[in-house]
Amino acid sequence: MIRAFLVDDEPLAVRRLSRLLSESGRVSVVGSSNDPIDAIAWLSSHTVDAVFLDINMPGMNGFEMLRMLDPQPNIVFTTAYDHFALDAFRASSIDYLVKPVDQEQLDRALTKLERLNGPKEDPADLLKRLEAALGAPQLRYPERVASRIGDRILFLDLPRVTHFFAEDKLTFAAVKGRPHIVDHTISDLEQKLDPAKFYRIHRSTLLNLAWVQEMDSLLVRLKDETRTELVIARDRVRGLRERLGL
Repeated sequence: MIRAFLVDDEPLAVRRLSRLLSESGRVSVVGSSNDPIDAIAWLSSHTVDAVFLDINMPGMNGFEMLRMLDPQPNIVFTTAYDHFALDAFRASSIDYLVKPVDQEQLDRALTKLERLNGPKEDPADLLKRLEAALGAPQLRYPERVASRIGDRILFLDLPRVTHFFAEDKLTFAAVKGRPHIVDHTISDLEQKLDPAKFYRIHRSTLLNLAWVQEMDSLLVRLKDETRTELVIARDRVRGLRERLGL
């Protein structure tokens, strides 16, 4: 619900607009005033999502009142005179309603306000939606990793790799309990491989989640031929549990 405050020197106009806003089911009118000075005092100590503000008022018009508000709320100007329209938009209003306000122009203004006040989409989620809409190629993860043995290169299928580990300044891929040297650091592999399948449980260990059989407080046992046991760093336990659906 949009929390709105109404300012208009005509009580009848305030009552009519308040009724229209309430009937929309999209707005909660939290207050109103027929006096710009009183409205400024109220708004200085309350937070609202929008102010519906008349322009042509005696003593102080809507533009003058707006300049005295700090911070300035979202403003929807209302007036019986459409020649104020250009000035209203120069004042960075959200919308401009000509009296008598009808439901169509009111709905337009409320839709704009809802977009401004609604939850902000996560940039990563927005990027995914844009990529999908534009047909952008999706990120693909490697299916194999290379291991050099002299002049020979052996390609290891990643589903068969139980884990990667660093030792003596070298990085190894473990397959059936046997280590194979790979030309990547653990950090490189963490960035290259599918995070849904591989999780770094220690600064020196990258685990293939599909091979986990048991988990203790700081230990995982794999379902490989040697039932390998791997240590989990304390700060990685929670993340591992989440990845395993625990």
